[in-house]
Amino acid sequence: MIIFTLCILVLILAYKFYSPFVEKQACIDHNAETPAIRLEDGVDYVKVKPFNAFLIQFLNIAGVGPIFGPILGAVYGPIAFVWIVLGNIIGGAVHDYFSGVLSLKEGGKSLPEIAGAYLGKHFKALMLLFTAMLLFFVGVVFIMSPAGLISNLDVFKDTFLSSNQLWVLIILIYYFLATLLPIDKIITKLYPAFGLLMVVMTVSMLVALFISAPMLPEIKNVFAYFDHAQHMGHELLNRDPSAPPVWPLLFVTITCGAISGFHSTQSPIIARCLTNEKYARPVFYGAMLSEGVVAAVWALAGMAAFPGGYVELKALIAQGGPGLVVNKISSTYLGSFGGIMAILAVAIFPITSGDTAFRALRLTIVDAFKIPQSMRNRLLISMPLLVIAYFMTKIDFSLIWRYFAFSNMLLSTSVMWLATKYLFDKKTFHWIVSIPAIAGTALTVAYIMTSEIGLGLPATANNPIGIGTGVVCLGLVTYWHKKRY
Repeated sequence: MIIFTLCILVLILAYKFYSPFVEKQACIDHNAETPAIRLEDGVDYVKVKPFNAFLIQFLNIAGVGPIFGPILGAVYGPIAFVWIVLGNIIGGAVHDYFSGVLSLKEGGKSLPEIAGAYLGKHFKALMLLFTAMLLFFVGVVFIMSPAGLISNLDVFKDTFLSSNQLWVLIILIYYFLATLLPIDKIITKLYPAFGLLMVVMTVSMLVALFISAPMLPEIKNVFAYFDHAQHMGHELLNRDPSAPPVWPLLFVTITCGAISGFHSTQSPIIARCLTNEKYARPVFYGAMLSEGVVAAVWALAGMAAFPGGYVELKALIAQGGPGLVVNKISSTYLGSFGGIMAILAVAIFPITSGDTAFRALRLTIVDAFKIPQSMRNRLLISMPLLVIAYFMTKIDFSLIWRYFAFSNMLLSTSVMWLATKYLFDKKTFHWIVSIPAIAGTALTVAYIMTSEIGLGLPATANNPIGIGTGVVCLGLVTYWHKKRY
């Protein structure tokens, strides 16, 4: 528990001391008229109170990502905590903050439109492709995962409510309504309460873990590494030797909670609702740090619930998917009733991210093709997307998740480069985004070169490819900086 407690403390200190430094580089104007005021339309541009905006953003970005990912990443041992904290503070929270700020500065526009304004039409086209692909995969994943969770509940066993396809259809109908209706009809009314539900559930799980599983593995004395170097750090990190390699798979497994490109697609939704630019830091940076806490709690739960490590976890996933994993953890530490409540809560969270994924996809298409915001046009855009999504739910979940993970990495890296260009133009300290962009590029290239869905090169090529890409990117950014200044 020591390293976990330290990680939570570091996240809190990061908001207190690092986030103001990040805000200073963004050139926030407290007197600027925000899109919510300047462009209010009663559909997407609607004024929302700052605390409610924070809860909605927190819920939109969270879903099951900071739950499923950290549980799967728990097999890597306490090093998962290190990645969640450092990735969140240096990468994810900065990424979310600048995606929100850029949208605020550009009239609440979606990412592809912002990319076109800063980096030209070719980068705009690429960003449009990445964004649409990611939003669609997120929407599909967040149909399949909650449907699986709800249909697996013991109370529905041997009844018609245990049908996965039934819940897929129910969720799709809800997505259809939430995508079409103005944001203040469902989202701004219900989602703040759901956001509080996530907070309560996370705290409940944490308290249960402190009571029931106080003796969890910690990172051992660093000198042990030099005495047992032949174990390649497994003993030092208390990680399962049968688990996949840390680089790059840990960073792909735990994205939500550390850094996720999906979050940048949600930021314009809330950027259209803020009444002052000063709220960008608590809403965007703060929501991501809060998600880091959620991810750390579920990583802790994963380490406690699966002492058998990777083999045990993999067997359970094969038996019933991620939903069964959450079911086991919740029931073990919160009891039968608490387990059901936690599972229902975990089922709600992805639904609230899935509907905003399809909503953001509609907004992205509308912005890209300058389509008027009539009900008829919203219907013509939304209906085909949801019909295709239904048929995609029949594909293997793990395959969809892998494509989601890759497109997630790709988009987050692209947003970091976009933010780098923004800070170059503002002549402020661009390294707070360019260094994470370099690392993200190296990771993305290494993953696609060696993964099954990419070129399938030997795993031993990971390090040379990643390091080589990082060095090239660093050289290009340094050259670009010197050339401009």
